[in-house]
Amino acid sequence: MDQSSMNRSSLVYENIIHNMNDGVLIIDFHGVITLVNPAAERLLDISAEEMLQRNYSEIFFEYEENDTFNQCILDAVYEKEISHNRIVDYYTGNKNKSLFLTTSFLQNGPDAGGDPIGVIAVFNDVTEITELRDAVQAMNEIRKLNQQLESRNQFISQTFGRYLSDEVVKDLIEKPGGLSMGGETHEVSIIMTDLRGFTSMSESLAPEIVVNILNHYLGEMVDIIMKYRGTILEFIGDAIMVVFGTPVAMDDHANHAVACALEMQLAMDEVNCWNRQQSYPTIEMGIGINSGLVVAGNIGSEKRAKYSLIGRHVNLAARVESYTVGGKVFISHNTLDLASASISIKGKMEVYPKGIRQMVKIYDVDGIGEPYNLYLPVEVLEMVVLARPIPVRISLIHDKQCGQDSLTGLIGRLSLKQAEVNCEVELEPQTDVKIEIGEVNKPAKAGDIYAKVMASPDGSDIMSLRITSISSESMAYLLGILDSQPLL
Repeated sequence: MDQSSMNRSSLVYENIIHNMNDGVLIIDFHGVITLVNPAAERLLDISAEEMLQRNYSEIFFEYEENDTFNQCILDAVYEKEISHNRIVDYYTGNKNKSLFLTTSFLQNGPDAGGDPIGVIAVFNDVTEITELRDAVQAMNEIRKLNQQLESRNQFISQTFGRYLSDEVVKDLIEKPGGLSMGGETHEVSIIMTDLRGFTSMSESLAPEIVVNILNHYLGEMVDIIMKYRGTILEFIGDAIMVVFGTPVAMDDHANHAVACALEMQLAMDEVNCWNRQQSYPTIEMGIGINSGLVVAGNIGSEKRAKYSLIGRHVNLAARVESYTVGGKVFISHNTLDLASASISIKGKMEVYPKGIRQMVKIYDVDGIGEPYNLYLPVEVLEMVVLARPIPVRISLIHDKQCGQDSLTGLIGRLSLKQAEVNCEVELEPQTDVKIEIGEVNKPAKAGDIYAKVMASPDGSDIMSLRITSISSESMAYLLGILDSQPLL
């Protein structure tokens, strides 16, 4: 190729490089910048005059943000076998950019031997593309996180939704920290319920019947608990433990607890109507309520934990419930003090519960006023005077254990829920007893009857017993006796 042709080719190449949208730098193997096109000036925010014929390191080593860009250039200059084709970060001093950088050898033409004479770096601005790519990646990450969050929320809803109100589940979903380990002090009201005599009753029933009775009963109770925004902490056999005031705070937790308990008792008529339709035995429930400060939170280990309450007021709620008989709602003085609604009190007692040092006042509640307006019906017990008193043996029960010694007595008045007994020893009210029908040293005439000693009639030495559990055999026996007696 003659000199004229070479000059023309050189002009063409220079014109192409000058008008390229991509930036171009040429650096010789001594690190000196020998060519800069206008696009490079614009992209690097450095003029050609500042770069040409100066050492590369003098111009570009100012900012640490450009280390990757510089390393790619220097690798090509000093390690001739290395070339790059990658996206790198570049900082102009005013702005961060993403550049797509390509480095390769610059060689002499074939007539000059084709030897490498330097490095050519070609780069263009891909900031918008990388930002879009990052945005897409971020969206993908967000989508994954949303899927994880949705799965977590679904787990919470499925796990807790059957035991907590919708409001409580919503609060747990919106405040994930609420599921962490630990506890906080809250003022709450606690409901404890128990089916009277259900354990002994279930022993004489087929397991599937026991499950059916429990499932229907619990289903009705859970609906009412949810209505009053209670949180079910546990099902303990046939017992239910419910809290109002945590994990979602509730200013009127005492009102809600009392109203919920009364509506639960009112619902027992429907529960027993269903039981009779299925030819199942009827059941009775006692409810105790206490209020006070407790520690509430997830108790256990990281692998297995449950939302629980700890404190003396939890124990007192259970003690209050232990004094109830079927159909009753008993509350402590703590709950009565906190309740702002009008509470109807049928009676009260002073007791010394086990594990509680001081005397506790317990109130027999039969109604609550505005805005609930719930009232239990007046219980009418039709007592029958027996023409011939029934001899019985009475054993005291302590901590659910029946004593070996027994007392003797005579039942003179009777209904299916209550008995009046003339006993050789006067027992304290609230004492739990087991009754066997029959004389001493003779076989019992029917199954066991369990009862609680109530206050004796005024001016009488007769002991009043409220029946809490009765076997089907004893029920049939008493029905036979009552059917043969005239009503007073």
